[in-house]
Amino acid sequence: MKKNFLFVLALLFLTQFSFAQNQTFTNPLLPSGADPYSFYKDGYYYYTNTLGNNLMLWKTKNLADLKDAEHKVIWTPPAGTAYSKEVWAPEFHFIKGKWYAYFAADDGDNNHHRTYVLENASADPFAGEWVFKGKVTARSADKWAIDSDVFEQKGKLYMIWAGWAGDVNGRQNIYIAKMKNPWTIKGKRTLISTPTYAWERNGDLHDANNPAHVDVNEGPQYLKHGNKIFVVYSASGCWTDFYALGMLTASANGNLRRASSWTKSSEPVFKQSPENGVYAPGHNSFFKSPDGTEDWILYHANSQPGQGCGRERSPRAQKFTWNEDGTPNFGEPVKAGVPIAIPSDKNQNP
Repeated sequence: MKKNFLFVLALLFLTQFSFAQNQTFTNPLLPSGADPYSFYKDGYYYYTNTLGNNLMLWKTKNLADLKDAEHKVIWTPPAGTAYSKEVWAPEFHFIKGKWYAYFAADDGDNNHHRTYVLENASADPFAGEWVFKGKVTARSADKWAIDSDVFEQKGKLYMIWAGWAGDVNGRQNIYIAKMKNPWTIKGKRTLISTPTYAWERNGDLHDANNPAHVDVNEGPQYLKHGNKIFVVYSASGCWTDFYALGMLTASANGNLRRASSWTKSSEPVFKQSPENGVYAPGHNSFFKSPDGTEDWILYHANSQPGQGCGRERSPRAQKFTWNEDGTPNFGEPVKAGVPIAIPSDKNQNP
């Protein structure tokens, strides 16, 4: 009798232990993966990150389970084109009944980086055909462009991205433009952020032929809360430990294409935490918990100082809250290996 009781007790303990494990996760979500992005549709998160030579998509009901998620390469660029190489920062969006994949690419020369888009009419992005729709560029400003994000506000579609004012590197800015459709920009681009604060300007970029100082604003991401719209962006060189997140704020009722509508925060809103062993956190995106009650930030970071922009960057996620003034409070980057409660899913069947 005693043995049976101990057996049942042990079984109960193991069951509870297993349940507790399934209710938490630890960062990083994957061993490697820069520029993480996800899109939620019909109960699934569709995740992607930069691979450099193709577009891969992951599918999961919970981003905490990303390591075991179904995934496949959905598109590989043809050789010998203007978009064959250095495929960066892809994003997948479902717009007006179709899937669109936005990415930056070039012909092997970074000076030629531009934004391109694919279209898929299937409701399932793992099925159907991905059709190349072409380059997305602003009128009279076919300039260097990466890290495009697309969002809808009051029935109008907008694109935000990182770009150069001219044809020479030296400063990366954030631009916004209205879109005629998911593959066409309507009108001119508007500059809404340029590196001005010291924390946005870390990073001497040296090479044998062109030693230079590069000021960086990149990776803009749309976030809305109440009557405010935020663009959270990455600042300083990704090759430095000082890579961090800055933020622009505008009224949801304002003219988003007017530069004066945007106000920049004077300090970074998310930055490295040497105490927690998290360096150069940046190029983020946002997602809601499956039941829509929680807000989460998805970002990449390094686990050691000096690791720069290489494959050591890994995707991480953590919940964030809101300040009384309606601005996001991202807190500090959570240390790798620390258990985090999985995103809430109150609608999940027991």
